[in-house]
Amino acid sequence: MSRSAVKKPRRPARPFDKYELYHRAVQSAETDVEFFRKTYRQLRKSTARILREDFCGTFALSCEWLKLNPRHLAVGVDLDSEPIEYGKGQLKSRRITDSDLHRLKLIQANVLSETLPAADIVVAMNFSYFIFLQRVELKKYFANVRRGLRRNGLFLLDIFGGSDCYDANEENTVFRKGRGASRRHEFTYFWEQEAFDPVSNRATFHIHFKRRREAKRAKVFTYDWRMWSIPEVRDLLEEVGFRKTHVYWEGTNSRGRGNGEFRRLQKGEACQSWIAYIAAEK
Repeated sequence: MSRSAVKKPRRPARPFDKYELYHRAVQSAETDVEFFRKTYRQLRKSTARILREDFCGTFALSCEWLKLNPRHLAVGVDLDSEPIEYGKGQLKSRRITDSDLHRLKLIQANVLSETLPAADIVVAMNFSYFIFLQRVELKKYFANVRRGLRRNGLFLLDIFGGSDCYDANEENTVFRKGRGASRRHEFTYFWEQEAFDPVSNRATFHIHFKRRREAKRAKVFTYDWRMWSIPEVRDLLEEVGFRKTHVYWEGTNSRGRGNGEFRRLQKGEACQSWIAYIAAEK
C-alpha cells in the first residue's frame, strides 16, 4: 500500500464552548473599557477607579478594566452562577494573575439588590437591561443604579434599534482563523430576530453558531426582550434623578456598516439598524 493511501486519523472535535464563541462574536471588551474610561474623563473631569458590571455573565469587561490600570477595582454582578463559574476558569487566559484577584469582586445577585457595592462607573452592556419588560421595572433598576454610584458617578448603557427590528430576519457573520491566503473559515455567527409585537414592543432573538464541518447549533442563546427606545430610556434616567444624559452614536464604514467609533450627538440617523451608547451623569 502506498503511503499516500494511508488515511490520517481524524482529530477529535473540540468541545463546543458557547461562551467563547459569544465572546468572540459579540463582545469587544478591550474597546469598551477604553470608551468607558475616556467618556468618564470627558464628562466628569476626573479619573474613574471602580467599575461595576451589571449582568456581567463571564465578566470579560471587569477583567479588561483591571488590566487598564493596577489601581482599578471591578465588581461583577449576575444572577446566573453558570457564566460566573465559567469566567473564573478563564482568568489565566485573560491574563488575570493571582495578585490581581483582590481587585475583582464577583457577586451572584439580582441587579435590583440595594446592597451592591458603590462604583464610579456602572455599566449594563449587550442590551442586558432589555429583560425588564415593564416601565416600572426598568425605572426601579435605574434608581438602584443611581443609588449605587459614587458622588461623581456615571452610568453607561448600550442600545440598538432601527427598522430591521420590526421584522423577522436573520443575519450571519463568518469568522476566520489564520492570516493572508491561509485564512480559513472557523465558525459562523447567526443573529436571528424571530418575532416582534408592536403592541408590547417585545421581541424574541436567538443566537446560533455553526462551526466548520459541523451542523448548525440552533438557539444557543435566546432573549425575550422589550425594545426600549432612546427617548424612553433617557426620560426614565432623568425621572430617577440623573442630572444629564448623552447619546453616543456609532459611525459607519464605506460599506454602510458600524465602524465601532462612537461620537456624541443630538440627532441620529433613520438607519435600518443602529447601535448607540447612553451615558447618564449622577
